Amino acid sequence: MQEAQVIRSLAALAHEARLRIFRALVVAGPEGLTPGALAAQLGIAANALSFHLKELAHAELVSQERQGRHVLYRAAFPAMNGLLDYLSENCCQGIPCAPAELSCKG
Repeated sequence: MQEAQVIRSLAALAHEARLRIFRALVVAGPEGLTPGALAAQLGIAANALSFHLKELAHAELVSQERQGRHVLYRAAFPAMNGLLDYLSENCCQGIPCAPAELSCKG
């Protein structure tokens, strides 16, 4: 993942509503959610939800698919995994990290 994409992704997720939306879509998995379902689940007004979904789509963290009259939003799992890989690429100096319960307490 390119650094510019990492910055776009982190900037998009650095807002409470967008983080909540993204997490809800991750939980929903490949089935995704409609904007109506997201609005009801998260208590976000439809116009605000639309704005936040647009920002997440611009950061390539969500995808959308039209299904009849509805639009289905899904978390972009490859982008999410790319971001996590980028952030942990040099973790523990390249050595596989020990589970938290085995790590040193400093």
